[in-house]
Amino acid sequence: MTTTSGAGLGAMIRTWRDRLPPAAAALPVGRARRATGLRREELADLAGVSVDYVVRLEQGRATTPSAQVVAALARALQLSSAERDHLHRLAGLVPPADGTISDHIPPGVHRVLSRLGDVAVAVFAADWHLIWWNRSWAALLGDPSPSPPRLRNFARDRFPLDAGPPRLARWPVSERDTDATDAVIVSDLRRATGRFPRDARLAELIGELRAGNARFAELWATGAVAAHREDHKTIEHPSVGPVEVDCDVLTDGDSEIKLVIMTAVPGSADETRLRLAGIAGPPVAADR
Repeated sequence: MTTTSGAGLGAMIRTWRDRLPPAAAALPVGRARRATGLRREELADLAGVSVDYVVRLEQGRATTPSAQVVAALARALQLSSAERDHLHRLAGLVPPADGTISDHIPPGVHRVLSRLGDVAVAVFAADWHLIWWNRSWAALLGDPSPSPPRLRNFARDRFPLDAGPPRLARWPVSERDTDATDAVIVSDLRRATGRFPRDARLAELIGELRAGNARFAELWATGAVAAHREDHKTIEHPSVGPVEVDCDVLTDGDSEIKLVIMTAVPGSADETRLRLAGIAGPPVAADR
């Protein structure tokens, strides 16, 4: 690919890295810090790739990153939709098309996330694929990063295809009305099929769950359509004991990006336990 000097893949990644303040990515800013933007190792950690790979991309020695890596870099760099599409084209990839689910988190949503403080929050795509979480979320539910990215999906956890452990919560989580939560998750996925009729990942997910989980197939057959907006959960935390939380789901515009926020009743014992879980922190760093 022939590009104007300074406008190639590596140069643009470096430019976008240099312009993103660490605070915007919820990273600490030390007094001895010389870089105004992200360091290479910080970008690598946020995107889930090696530092060596970031170096090779910026130096032009790696020129064909996968669509998954490009999407992760776009999220880490907090690119706009136009910039995300430009990054795809520089990598020789076709940008995400209309009618398909996006894992891209818009800059405005990133700003909101960075200002929520120590609130436990995660971001899911329209098909309930986990694409971002903060340290407080990992402290409350366990760190999901060891799970393969493809399997970090709430619907897969809700309607398992095998006897393996959940991928997104490391300890038991229950709801006041399990049947109602099951039904609304399936109904929300059906709603997504109308919004994203050409999305291959969504179609594959629904096909696998219908074939491999009888409960999902039963609920899918009802034809119900609804959005999942709120829930009340009890988390059996191994360090602080059971924590009751309100789970609120906020949706961002046409992309149907879901912000899932866990909070406890102010002044309650659950709020104290929630705060203690956050102080203890996850076993490893988990901001993504």
